[in-house]
Amino acid sequence: MGVFKREKPSGKAAGDAAEARAQQWLLARGLEPVARNYRVARGPSARGGEVDLIVRERDGTLVFVEVRARADARYGGAAASVGASKQRRIVYAAQHFLMRHAAPPPCRFDVIAFDGDEVQWIRGAFDAG
Repeated sequence: MGVFKREKPSGKAAGDAAEARAQQWLLARGLEPVARNYRVARGPSARGGEVDLIVRERDGTLVFVEVRARADARYGGAAASVGASKQRRIVYAAQHFLMRHAAPPPCRFDVIAFDGDEVQWIRGAFDAG
């Protein structure tokens, strides 16, 4: 019998798992799911924009959530990896999403950061401006 080597999940699979974990974590705290992986093909960069999760608070606030996961908090941790360029792409996608609303609700940009088993929910992590 051979020895089976446990393979590390692909970046996409790991990202999908982190997003699912974040969504369940937020739902357990009373937020309602609106959309997942909302994408806009073109935007402020050739990559366009994407919002990992869009959820709604009980008070009606629409929350655009970026999910980041790292094995541990070295090199600044997961939250520190949401830089200005990424923020611009998230804001662009959020603005596109909001075009479907005649009167957009209050909005916020949050980050859910997983550093190993630790979860950090950063409400109002950045602004659209």
